[in-house]
Amino acid sequence: QVQLVESGGGLVQTGGSLRLSCAASGRTFDNYAMGWFRQAPGKEREFVAVINWSESTYYADSVKGRFTISRDNAKGTVYLQMNSLKPEDTAVYYCAAKYGGQTYSLLREASRYNYWGQGTQVTVSS
Repeated sequence: QVQLVESGGGLVQTGGSLRLSCAASGRTFDNYAMGWFRQAPGKEREFVAVINWSESTYYADSVKGRFTISRDNAKGTVYLQMNSLKPEDTAVYYCAAKYGGQTYSLLREASRYNYWGQGTQVTVSS
C-alpha cells in the first residue's frame, strides 16, 4: 500500500501562486509516475500534469506555461508549482501514483492510477 498526502492548498487572488506538495510513503518511490488531477464541484476529475521516473513531464493545455511539476526522490515528494492562477483553477487537487511505465496518453486517464491522496482545496478569487 502506498500512502499519499497532499498539502499547500489555500485561498489566493487571481494572478497569485501556490505550491502543492505530495508526500509518498509505503513503497519505492522512484519507479512511480506521479500525477496531479483536479476536480471542481459538479465536474469530472481532469488531468493536470504528470512526471515519470526519468523526470519527463507532460501538462494539460489549460495549465501549460503556468504550472510546473517536479519530484524529489530523496524526500519522496512531488510538487506542483502553480503560477498566474485563474478562478477556473479553483478545484480540489489530487496527487496520484502509477507504478511502472505508461505512455503519456494513458497517464492522462485517472483510471490508470493505483493510488490517490485525499486532496487539497485550491480557491482562486477575482
